[in-house]
Amino acid sequence: MSATPASREAVGPRYDLDTIRLAQARSWLALERIAAIVRPGMRESEVHEAGRAVLAELGMEMSWHPLLIRFGANTLKIFSDRSQGDAVLAGDDIFFIDMGPVFDSHEGDVGATFTVGDDPEMKACAAASKQLFERVRTIWNGGAVTGSALYDRAAQEALAMGWELNLDIRGHRVSDYPHSVHKGGNLGDFEAVPGKGLWILEIQIRHPTRPFGAFYEDLLV
Repeated sequence: MSATPASREAVGPRYDLDTIRLAQARSWLALERIAAIVRPGMRESEVHEAGRAVLAELGMEMSWHPLLIRFGANTLKIFSDRSQGDAVLAGDDIFFIDMGPVFDSHEGDVGATFTVGDDPEMKACAAASKQLFERVRTIWNGGAVTGSALYDRAAQEALAMGWELNLDIRGHRVSDYPHSVHKGGNLGDFEAVPGKGLWILEIQIRHPTRPFGAFYEDLLV
């Protein structure tokens, strides 16, 4: 039997909207602390090690998906791709952080892009990933928009802004751990209106000619 919209939005017995909001807030705090550590000359692996320490200090119970650090051209890669080598952050560069920690038995999932130095196109790309996220979230807040329609609009908005949306990244479920038992699938394939506090909207864009991109994700709530 194929999954129905209701089954794709199922939650476990511990799920609580306020608790998943708190898990998300703690995840953002961790991400901001990790981003503050990053300096030119560091390797992705160094930031990853420092980031794991930050998450432990903040009381992470486990990771439902591993901490991901991407520098430079590796920002074009999707979650399932391996980074090309152990990249070193240049003086003018772009990087993103993606994490999926569990706090209070609820899944957080946050991602954002940052820059170092003065490259204006890298700065614009990082800013555009969040701007596009906000545009698409506003569309969702308007109601009566399916998950698949959200990603259709995201692609259109990205082009209008001068960027290319990576549609291999199409959002996903979260809930009380583990959301995977509910088989929610991708947000971009959800043919119903996404419910509050259940879906992560992922935005990954790339520069039209240069080898870098940007990523931003947060909970639709």
